[in-house]
Amino acid sequence: MLELFTPENLFTLMMLVLLQAVLGFDNLLYISIESKRVAPEHQQRVRWIGILMAIALRIVLLFVIIQAIAYFQSPLFALEFDGVLEGDVNGHSLIVLFGGAFIIYTAMKEIMHMMALHDPEAHVERGRKSMASAIFWIVLMNLVFSFDSILSAIALTDVFMVMATAIIISGVLMLVLADKVSAFLAANRMYEVLGLFVLFIVGIMLVSEGGHLAHLKLFGYAVEPMAKTTFYFVLVVMLLVDIVQGRYQRKLLAQKRAEIDRAELGDGTD
Repeated sequence: MLELFTPENLFTLMMLVLLQAVLGFDNLLYISIESKRVAPEHQQRVRWIGILMAIALRIVLLFVIIQAIAYFQSPLFALEFDGVLEGDVNGHSLIVLFGGAFIIYTAMKEIMHMMALHDPEAHVERGRKSMASAIFWIVLMNLVFSFDSILSAIALTDVFMVMATAIIISGVLMLVLADKVSAFLAANRMYEVLGLFVLFIVGIMLVSEGGHLAHLKLFGYAVEPMAKTTFYFVLVVMLLVDIVQGRYQRKLLAQKRAEIDRAELGDGTD
């Protein structure tokens, strides 16, 4: 325990917490959207139980990866469809590919429901999930998101207590921020669509990363991972576009109302 308080380990701990915070944004977004599918009175409870269980399982996963890191990096099976699909799939790439594909499916399903239904609230009511189901998916996807951060942590230090402490601190921060993100999305429904498209891009990023880890080639072209800097740049651009579009729409509505008012005043003076 005392080894945690050396200057080198404290600096590494700070770096790991910052890393977990940066990599955890997409996780927070998924938690907020998934918890919305349960009854309102249970949503905060689902987020808290899901995150607390995920923290415990992250520490277990950290221990397992440390003990069996070679297994996760060793090829499990090869894909050999000459000229179409080639690659060597390992445990790491399989987990990331599954997580990315599931997130893309989740985002597209929610977007399609929004497009198809006239009453969004009716869709929410019909699509209610049980607490157990929501907690299960929050914990599972939390582990998918944490896989890369754990591997990054192992690359920075070999002290288990430093890595475990960073996971606990980042988990506590997630507990605090999850409620705030969910409250913001609930109060600003217009950003819900933006959040779903961000989640969709997160899925694409994970699939591309998993494909790169598996050395996949599609029609002879290697799958390249989407850089984190590219993801955050796209995120900022999407947010700016949404803000500008929202303000422009409000301006057009204000002009339309002014024209209607002038027309009514004109009719009244005739």
